[in-house]
Amino acid sequence: MTTLPTPAGSTAHTVPDGTNYAAQVVDAVKVYGAGATEVRALDGVSVGFPVGQFTAIMGPSGSGKSTLMHCAAGLDTLTSGSAFIADTELSALDDRRLTLLRRERVGFVFQAFNLLPTLTVAENISLPLDLAGQRADPDWLESLIDVVGLGGRLRHRPSELSGGQQQRVAVARALASRPDVVFADEPTGNLDSRSGEEVLGLLGRAVRTMARTVVMVTHDPVAAAHADEVIMLADGRLVDRMPNPTAERVLDRLKAFDRSTEAARAVAS
Repeated sequence: MTTLPTPAGSTAHTVPDGTNYAAQVVDAVKVYGAGATEVRALDGVSVGFPVGQFTAIMGPSGSGKSTLMHCAAGLDTLTSGSAFIADTELSALDDRRLTLLRRERVGFVFQAFNLLPTLTVAENISLPLDLAGQRADPDWLESLIDVVGLGGRLRHRPSELSGGQQQRVAVARALASRPDVVFADEPTGNLDSRSGEEVLGLLGRAVRTMARTVVMVTHDPVAAAHADEVIMLADGRLVDRMPNPTAERVLDRLKAFDRSTEAARAVAS
């Protein structure tokens, strides 16, 4: 197995307990709508994602897990509270600087792959660097392509690849600029179990061999078991944290959430 070279890291956000966070939200509140239609998707969430750790975000449908990821990544703005990428507070940036930060210091992997169909595999992988006007490090890209196992597919277009291969291209693209943190939103949602395991293993190796940070939203206990820690949301609040998760423990916790929700509805009715 090829080992990715470790890039020079950027300054992390250090809090009083000494933890270095690649990304963090503090007292995060996100409200959609107003009046009778108001929804508090996040309700005072404070959580950090340590450098060099793989974190999974889980919770029932509507718990706020995707909203948390989008606000932490700078794809959406908080109603109140703060969000940081390393030591940079996102609310202090104008649109241009926020776009540059996302391009240069944040990687994204989505369920739908989001590859450009007219570009080759090689062109899709190098796209973040091209958009930033940066020259690619040939040794870095060669190592990255070797790790994702796509050396023989560089001239292919996405339509010529399987779903698992397309998602591996998306992971390589997310890592191409050597970001502080990679956010993955249901990255295995469109994949079969074998392809999903390959992609999760790839994200895990990126954490271990690059000292990078991965934050993944998932509903799948098996996927969450690849993480170093699972954080649980319910009704827009952080309600639990589980270090060293297993699929069985995560599933039991989710079932407990379901039972609590059903009991609360029964009382309310």
